[in-house]
Amino acid sequence: MIAEINFDGVIGPTHNYAGLSPGNLAATHNAGAIARPRAAALQGIAKMRANVALGLAQGVLLPHPRPDHQWLTALHTDYASAAPHLKARALSASAMWAANAATVSPAPDCDDGRCHLSVANLVTMPHRSHEWPDTLAQLRLAFANDAFRVHAPVPAPFGDEGAANHMRLCAGHGAAGVEVFVYGEAGGPFPARQHVEASRAIARAHRLDPARTLFVEQSAQAIAAGAFHNDVVAVANGRTLFAHELAFADRDGFYAALRAIMPEVEIVEVSAAEVSLADAISSYLFNAQLVSTPARGQTLIVPREVRDCPAAWQWIERHVAGNGPIRAVEVVDVRESMANGGGPACLRLRVACDPATVDPRFLVDDRRLDLIAEVVSEYWPEVIAPDHIGEPELIARVEKAWRALLRALDLVELIDR
Repeated sequence: MIAEINFDGVIGPTHNYAGLSPGNLAATHNAGAIARPRAAALQGIAKMRANVALGLAQGVLLPHPRPDHQWLTALHTDYASAAPHLKARALSASAMWAANAATVSPAPDCDDGRCHLSVANLVTMPHRSHEWPDTLAQLRLAFANDAFRVHAPVPAPFGDEGAANHMRLCAGHGAAGVEVFVYGEAGGPFPARQHVEASRAIARAHRLDPARTLFVEQSAQAIAAGAFHNDVVAVANGRTLFAHELAFADRDGFYAALRAIMPEVEIVEVSAAEVSLADAISSYLFNAQLVSTPARGQTLIVPREVRDCPAAWQWIERHVAGNGPIRAVEVVDVRESMANGGGPACLRLRVACDPATVDPRFLVDDRRLDLIAEVVSEYWPEVIAPDHIGEPELIARVEKAWRALLRALDLVELIDR
C-alpha cells in the first residue's frame, strides 16, 4: 500500500552560519552569528517526533561527512591549508535540507510502475554542488528495492535543486497525480536555482505522462524578494495547492492548465493584500509541511515564525475557522534551521511508496528518534562560532560525531563508501 513518508534530514554537527547562499535572505542576514548544532539537531528531531504523533510515516536522511575531504582533494588542497571560503564550503551542513536531495515521482505517475528519484545537482551554489555523491549513495541504499529507480543528477550547466521546486497533486497517494515542475529565470540581483531543461530531463527520466506534467515559471518578483525556491511561496498536498498570489509568472495560465487536468483541485491562494510577499518569505508561511493526518485531516505544519507574524497568523486562523481544505495547524520550533534559511518544508523529502520496500534503517519511530537524540546530545558541538571553523579540535569532534551516528543506526557502509 502506498503511503507518504517524510524523510527529514538530521541536522549535522557542522551546522553553522557562514552565509553561503545569495538570495536566501535569512542565511545572508545571519552570516557570522553563533550557531548551535546540538540545539538545531534536537529541534529537528522534535519536529519528526511531532509528525509521528500525528500518525505520519517518518524517515531520515543522514548528515554528510564534513569537511568534504574528497572535494578539497579535487581542488588540490586540504582542510588545513585551504582558503577560508573553501573551508566554509567544505564544512557546510546544508544537506540537512532534504527537500533539495532529489525530485520524487511516485509509481502511479511513471509508466514503468516504479517510484523514480533523481538526485539534485545543486550546481548553482558551490557549497552545495558537492553534496550529490553522498546523497546518491544514501538514496541508492534506502531505495535499493526493485520498486524504485534512483537516477544520477542532471549534468551541468542546468541547475536542479530537487523537490523544493516540484509539487504533486493527486486524489490519493496511490492514484495518478499531476506533477508540477517550477523553474526560474533571474530575479533582480539573485540567481534562479531551477533550470527548465533540468526539469524537463527529470520528467523524461521518470517516464511521466506529458498530459499530466506541467512546467511553470516562478515569478521574477518572488525570486527578487527572496523566494530562492518555489517551496518558499507554494506547497501542494492531495487536491490542494496552497500558494501566494505572486508565486508564479503566469498565475492565471497555470491555474487554468491545472484545472483542465484536475477539475477537483482546490486552490488556496493568499493575496498580497492579506500577507505581503515580504511577510510570507520572512515567516515561511508556505515553507510548511502540508500533510494529510489520520485524525485531523489536512494539516499545515508551520514554524514558530508564522505565529510571530500577525498577518500570516491571522490568515491561518481565518482559514482554519472557515470551511477551507486546511483543517488544522501545528506549530514547530526549528529556529536554528530558520535562521539559516530553511523551514519545515526544507527539512524533508516526501516519498510516496510502500514503506515495506524501504530499507528499514532509514525509517524511524519514537524509539529510534530517542537513539538519534542520545547520539546528538553526546557528540554534537553545543556552539560553532565563525572563528571555530578552522580549529583542528572542531574537525576531529564533528568527524567523530558523524561516525557515531552512522554506527548507532547500523549504517556503517556509508562510512566506508
